[in-house]
Amino acid sequence: MTGHANAGRPNQLLRNLHSKIASIPMILTAVVIFLGGTLWTVFYSFTNSKLLPRLTFVGLDQYERLWSAPRWLISIQNLAIYGVFSLIFSLVIGFLLAALMDQKIRFENTFRTIFLYPFALSFIVTGLVWQWILNPEFGIQSVVRSLGWSTFTFDPLYNPSIVIYGILIAALWQGTGLVMCLMLAGLRGIDEDIWKAARVDGIPMWKTYLFIIIPMMRAVFITTLVIIASGIVRVYDLVVAQTSGGPGIASEVPAKYVYDYMFQAQNLGQGFAASTMMLITVAIIIVPWAYLEFGGRKRG
Repeated sequence: MTGHANAGRPNQLLRNLHSKIASIPMILTAVVIFLGGTLWTVFYSFTNSKLLPRLTFVGLDQYERLWSAPRWLISIQNLAIYGVFSLIFSLVIGFLLAALMDQKIRFENTFRTIFLYPFALSFIVTGLVWQWILNPEFGIQSVVRSLGWSTFTFDPLYNPSIVIYGILIAALWQGTGLVMCLMLAGLRGIDEDIWKAARVDGIPMWKTYLFIIIPMMRAVFITTLVIIASGIVRVYDLVVAQTSGGPGIASEVPAKYVYDYMFQAQNLGQGFAASTMMLITVAIIIVPWAYLEFGGRKRG
């Protein structure tokens, strides 16, 4: 038995050999560039690097400066607001659209294409489009006032207290279609017999979704959450296209803080410290997901 097992191992190693050889460049790229770049960034976040990296260690000074900077604190607050509402509305709207599409409606392919089309646009294009739509001079406010409501006001991108919600609107418009498609794929994977059994038992449709269908779509929800959350942490293009961080610094986000300090303020140490904090945030999102997906599968 032991001889058979040992003989089978070389065969398993040689199986799909061409595919394994072809994946070597990708593995090397991931290890050398991504992992190496990450370690390099974390290492130099403890230095006093300015225009160029330099080995002048300052300990945690960059992090202390980071968390005492009002601009960084505002960016974290904005990211928290944007993240919470983006997660909730993306999941709720995406699932509701998917549930409607799952009713075998007419012109389903057309509606699916319409809802998914914004995701094909770049964030810069989306940001510029919604900058025009939300512009009080010729956007929604101007149109509504031309219809007779002269006191109507809707200028979120020019109001510091609600500017992050204007960015949220554009983000939901672009990303909800993808969430809908992921949810629709999950719904189409549900056995039709489950729906028939729920109808025979007289269970209302909303209860069927809430207590039967959604728990069965756990893997889809977890994957969707990871995709949305990783996009939230990296949000940059929409902010630059719509507000450039304004009014003032009211719509500042961490990714823009990193870019400004690394390429405009020429303070690599501070930029590296901020990007390291973003890395930690992404790790907090990815590690539990990887454990739930792969750890649970291994135990099974």
